[in-house]
Amino acid sequence: MAEHGGGTTTSWNDVAELAPDLAKDVQARFEATGLAYLATLRKDGSPRITGIEPWFALGDVWIGSMWQALKAKDLLRDGRFSLHPANVDKEVGDGDARISGVAEPVAEDDERWSEALAAFEHTSGHEVPPGEMHLFRLAPTEVMFLAPAGDHLQIRTWNPTTGERSIARH
Repeated sequence: MAEHGGGTTTSWNDVAELAPDLAKDVQARFEATGLAYLATLRKDGSPRITGIEPWFALGDVWIGSMWQALKAKDLLRDGRFSLHPANVDKEVGDGDARISGVAEPVAEDDERWSEALAAFEHTSGHEVPPGEMHLFRLAPTEVMFLAPAGDHLQIRTWNPTTGERSIARH
């Protein structure tokens, strides 16, 4: 597990090292469209779903947000999230994925700030919008990939406690 901000948390590198095939499949689903849906928790505990462009860089998964956007306020108050890639195939022929965990705010004076934003520009093909913003590193606590497998669905999961598991749903 990685050292970030004085504590030990998981990184995308941890997933890639401990469950490489799962990490590859999940990352491919997110990168297929570059778009995802982020679930956060509002002040009252109800869910909020917003569109977002996550990116993989520096061994982590990252998201940015406009300054003081509601999703950023949600994550600053309670960092728990779930991230789901945008799908265009209701049969999920290419699979389906999810990353859940804790979003960790990254300050502008953090050495990863400019590297992460440069990676965003490279992977997204557009510049970071001007002005203040929030940057979050996503520490995964659960990763899931689901894919059709003949007469059933194959569900593969990983978390830092139990590691990788696979189940078949008929």
